[in-house]
Amino acid sequence: MAVEGKIRAIITGTTGMVGEGVLLECLESPDVESVLIINRKPLGISHPKLREIIHTDFYDLSAIEGQLGGYNACYFCLGVSSVGMKEPGYRRVTYDLTMHVAGTLSRLNPGMTFCYVSGAGTDSSEKGSVMWARVKGKTENDVAKLPFDQAFAFRPGFLKATEGQKNLLSLYKYLGWLYPVLKAVYPNGGSTLKQLGAAMINVTKYGYDKQVIEVKDIVLLGDRQYV
Repeated sequence: MAVEGKIRAIITGTTGMVGEGVLLECLESPDVESVLIINRKPLGISHPKLREIIHTDFYDLSAIEGQLGGYNACYFCLGVSSVGMKEPGYRRVTYDLTMHVAGTLSRLNPGMTFCYVSGAGTDSSEKGSVMWARVKGKTENDVAKLPFDQAFAFRPGFLKATEGQKNLLSLYKYLGWLYPVLKAVYPNGGSTLKQLGAAMINVTKYGYDKQVIEVKDIVLLGDRQYV
């Protein structure tokens, strides 16, 4: 069931590229009334809509639980690269952390829409040969079982940064100019971060007929006129 009225969103991972892009879109959108960000270190952005909590342990939210109620959306953009990681370590910072945060929020805000940023190529079967894809797949599957009003798994591909972003991965910083080429050759290979943020806002407001949101869905939903 879609959210009625204005969106009050919690966003994680805003010190990273994806989270910062989603945050900037939320701050710009008239559909978003307020935003709470939870970071391990200050982001350094000030805005009338924005409130920030500094909290270092995402595996234990008990100290800040009292500040997490009253929100109707969460855009979960916290994540790490699997490069150089073994499965137990990657599972802890991907599956365990996400499920703890999501479980806490589903208890405090059962009417919430939860948007989890996964990735293109995620393995919903949880049985494939690619480690990160299995772990992400299990995370998607188990988030969907929590008692949220709506839960979506977003699987972006290549992402074009929003102008003015500060937290950019070097790959995207130096190869962003390739985005038009990528879209010409492989239309479903990527989207802009503005589209990703707008897509999250639109599924929160209007719902969607799929729980797994692929790149082509992100592009469609990223149109602000989508209803």
